[in-house]
Amino acid sequence: MRSAMETELDVDVEENDLMQILTHVVEEVKNSIGRDINGVELLYGLLNAPWLQSLLKVYECLQQYLKRSTRPHLSYASGLSLEILTDLRVLPYPSNEARELYTLLIQPHMQALLSAHDVVGLKDYEPILPPLPADLPEDEEAMRIVCLVKNKQPLGATIRRDETTGEIYVARVIHGGLADRSGLLHAGDRLVEVNGHPVFGLEPEQIIQILARSHGTVMFKVVPITDRPVNNKTMLYVRALVDYSPQQDPAIPCADAGMSFKRGDLLEIVDQTDALWWQAKKLPSSSACAGLVPSASLLKRKQREFWWSQPYQPHTCIKTLSTVDEEDDILAIDVTFIEADEEAFESEELREDESEFSTNVEGMYLTGFRRSLRLCRRRRVQGRGSGLSCSLRCASSCYSALSNPYEEVVRYQRHPEDKNRLIALLGPSGVGVNELRRRLIEINPKTYQGATPYTTRPQKCHEEPGREYHFISREQFENMMYNQCFIEYGEYRGHFYGTSVEAVKNVLAAGKICVIDIEPYAIDSVRTHELRAYIIYIKPPPLEQMKKTRINSQLLTSYYSTRPFKEEDFQEIEDAGRKMEQHYSQFFDHVIVNDGMQASCVQLLTAVRRAQDEPQWVPASWIRPTVQF
Repeated sequence: MRSAMETELDVDVEENDLMQILTHVVEEVKNSIGRDINGVELLYGLLNAPWLQSLLKVYECLQQYLKRSTRPHLSYASGLSLEILTDLRVLPYPSNEARELYTLLIQPHMQALLSAHDVVGLKDYEPILPPLPADLPEDEEAMRIVCLVKNKQPLGATIRRDETTGEIYVARVIHGGLADRSGLLHAGDRLVEVNGHPVFGLEPEQIIQILARSHGTVMFKVVPITDRPVNNKTMLYVRALVDYSPQQDPAIPCADAGMSFKRGDLLEIVDQTDALWWQAKKLPSSSACAGLVPSASLLKRKQREFWWSQPYQPHTCIKTLSTVDEEDDILAIDVTFIEADEEAFESEELREDESEFSTNVEGMYLTGFRRSLRLCRRRRVQGRGSGLSCSLRCASSCYSALSNPYEEVVRYQRHPEDKNRLIALLGPSGVGVNELRRRLIEINPKTYQGATPYTTRPQKCHEEPGREYHFISREQFENMMYNQCFIEYGEYRGHFYGTSVEAVKNVLAAGKICVIDIEPYAIDSVRTHELRAYIIYIKPPPLEQMKKTRINSQLLTSYYSTRPFKEEDFQEIEDAGRKMEQHYSQFFDHVIVNDGMQASCVQLLTAVRRAQDEPQWVPASWIRPTVQF
């Protein structure tokens, strides 16, 4: 059987079609059924299957179709349809079928289809080019005619004039614009005519006027660039750490093509071909067209040379850039307002010269609500020139937008098995940061916890090491200071107090969400790969609303005395909040306006949950090694 089958299958397909081969195979299998050969019945049934027979017939038809050249059955289908329509129109008593045929053929889409059929059938679609003139100069440059249809969007290209030759060139093509989507204009192309007007020697403003008067189609005659530059369109996402306005920048190539942004805005850099001017979109973006923004190197150079002192750019561009003021100007008197419905909290007994806001909830001792560090912060301002020894400092250098105008960011989704993100609250003194933190931890102390601070003062009889404080010697504390182990620290009455990075990491390692309150200059210490802080800014409400919500509140002026809020206290809170936003808003992941403690607490709880569960834009250095711009 094997030799017989091989003989049949070796027959040339061109001489014997597949149906003949299949017939021989079926016949051979049928003759072998009585020989008890395994699988013969299955093969016979398969080859006899109707669907296989149908597929083979389709295959043969396709093969015959491919062997024939494609040509229309009639080359005058559109003319024939007009004849049929004429005959149908003169029928005295047309039948329903005739009426239906007339309605079908009279449709514009059917007429267009038949016309296209005739054009393809007669091969009448290939353009007939005139012969080249015999006297054409050999050095004649090849030109391209580019037609673009104007719409409400800009053309998305800028031009420049060569001051030496007077030639006009396409300077850049804006990503996502009309010119970019057409793929017909490229940076470096030389412009010869615009709508039939020669542009040689014209100023760019004159060419813009020609385009402004154009309606509908705009025709460009260009000499294409021979060697196109390789476009560097690697996507890059950054957070702006400075403000920028193209209208205030006389150095920008085209202010109309520029894109303004503010601190904290997320930008998608779509083109870095130009080393000085990038193309970017602001996220979230509804526009397909990008805008020009200064590159990181250009911004840093402008900052370094104070903008106006550059040899090639003598004017100020970004007027909103400024150095960070001294933190002393931001730190107003440290006040804590207590809502009228928190009488128990307000009347808590103060212990000796240091009081901790510590409570016992469901058998769990909550630490971290102490006034020691906050007192250091207040004394830093109050004690200026009064001889008090207090110097609250950040563990590392202060964040400065002047070093990197952009911060590369990536989309980050915390894995359920990863450590929780640190929650850092900040806001002007008196806005209620500490109270919100206390309430959040009291909601669920098994989930939320503060970091236990370190101190050099002696332990008191009611205190336990590691609960209220970690008690260490002055030498140990200074060692930790030297090794930059603290997020922030200070000195009060000869004793040091500080919150360490290790204390925060211990809370996170226990699977809890660590909640701390910080001063703005400690932002750099918590925005690290280890802690990945989610920073929530507690913003003061409008002045009138602030007065209304704090009418029955008390201002903590010392450990043993309080007084009602005064008019100047509200103004100080508002001014401090404004300065804090002005200098640090680019690092705020979320903002809560505290115009009511209950509503703000709900907002805080929601924001904390989102920080752990939803994707967030975080510095790229947290996920991969730092990229220097």
